[in-house]
Amino acid sequence: MSRIGNAIVIGGGIGGPVAAMALQRAGIEATVYEAYEGSAEGVGGALSIAPNGRTALAAIGAEAAVAAVGEPMRGMVMQSWTGKRLAEFATPPGLPEMLLVWRSDLYRALYDEAARRGMRIEHGRRLVSLTDDGGRVVAHFADGTSATGDVLIGADGIRSTVRRCIDPDAPAPRYCGLLGFGARTAAEGLAPTADKMHMVFGKRAFFGYQVTATDAGWFANLPHPSPMSAAEARAVGAGEWLRRLQDVFRDDRVPAVEMIRGTRPEELVITGGLEDIPSVPTWHRGRVVLLGDAAHPTSPSSGQGASLAIESAVQLARCLRDLPVAPAFAAYEQLRRTRVERIIKMAERTNSDKAAGPVARVLRDLIMPVAMRLLAGPEKFAWQFDHPIDWAAPVSAPEGVALPT
Repeated sequence: MSRIGNAIVIGGGIGGPVAAMALQRAGIEATVYEAYEGSAEGVGGALSIAPNGRTALAAIGAEAAVAAVGEPMRGMVMQSWTGKRLAEFATPPGLPEMLLVWRSDLYRALYDEAARRGMRIEHGRRLVSLTDDGGRVVAHFADGTSATGDVLIGADGIRSTVRRCIDPDAPAPRYCGLLGFGARTAAEGLAPTADKMHMVFGKRAFFGYQVTATDAGWFANLPHPSPMSAAEARAVGAGEWLRRLQDVFRDDRVPAVEMIRGTRPEELVITGGLEDIPSVPTWHRGRVVLLGDAAHPTSPSSGQGASLAIESAVQLARCLRDLPVAPAFAAYEQLRRTRVERIIKMAERTNSDKAAGPVARVLRDLIMPVAMRLLAGPEKFAWQFDHPIDWAAPVSAPEGVALPT
C-alpha cells in the first residue's frame, strides 16, 4: 500500500491525465492543473500510438477509450522521392496494432475517460514556482492560488516549468533542423492507402500520408536552417506555407502536391521547429518528479512521444504505489531512462536523414535501399514495441537505495 496520499499533476496534455488515472488505480488521489484556460480540442496534428503505448494504457484499463478514436496503422511503407518502395514495416506479431490518432481526438478521449473516473482537471492554473519542505510540496500558480500535495509531477512538456524549478541549469530544447506541418483533409479523389502509413524521403523534404475511406492525413518535415517557434511560423501564414510546400515537393513522384493543394489554409497545422533534448540530467528532486516530454522529450520523428509519456505515467504510478518517495523516484528513473534515451537517439538519426543536404541526400538515396533491407525484419525494432508492463508486479527499490526505517 502506498505511503503517499495525494499528488499534484502539472500539465493536462497526454501524460498528465494518464498519470492521474494510473495514480488513482494505485490508490493515490491526483488533481491535474492545466495552464491554459480552455481545452485542447481542435488543436494539433496527427500522431501515432505505438503498440507499447496501447499496452501501457491497457495496464490501467484505458486502452479502449483511445482505440475508439484511432485508425489502425498495420504497416509503414518507406519510399524514396522517385516513388520506389524501400521497405515495409509491420507491427511485430502478437502485439496491438499501431494507431493513427489526431491529437485533439486523443486529448478528448483521455479527458473524458479521466472525468468518467472522477478525476479533477483544473484549467487556468499556470505554475510559477514551487516549495518543497521535505514533507509536502506546494505549487504556486500565476493567479495567486496554490495547491499542496505529497508529491508533484511535472507533465508540462518540453518547456517544462517544473524542470526549471528543480534544475535551473537544465538543458534547453535543441532544434532538430526541421519545421513541422500537417493537415487532415477530405479523401475525395485520392487513392486509398488502406491501413498503411506511407513515409517518403523526398528530394527536398520528408512527407508522410495515409488515406482511409473517410479522410486523409498528411505531414511534412521541411528542412530549415534556423529554428522557428510555432508562433513565428504561423505568422508567415498558412497560405504561404502551402504554396512553399507545393514547390518543395513538385519533383517527388508521390501524391504530396495533390494532397497539399487540396488542403485549405484553415486546415493546416503549423507546429514550428521540431525539438528534442538528448538527455535531461535531473528527473527528480525532493518530492518533485518529471514525466513525458518534461523528462524525455523526443522529436516527433520517433513516433513514440505520446507512447513513452503513457508508459512513464504508468510506471511512475507503480513505483509510488509500492515505495516511499525517494526510492520510488529512483526506481522510476532506473526503469525509464535507458529506454527513452535510446529512442531519442534513434529519432536523431532519422532527423539527419530527413534534413540531408544535396550531397548527403545523394549518399542517403544510394545507401538507404540496402539499409532498409537489413532493417526490415520485425525483430530489428521489436524492442521498441514489445514492452509489457505488469501492473500487479511489485516494484523494488534500486540496489544501493535505502528504504527509510
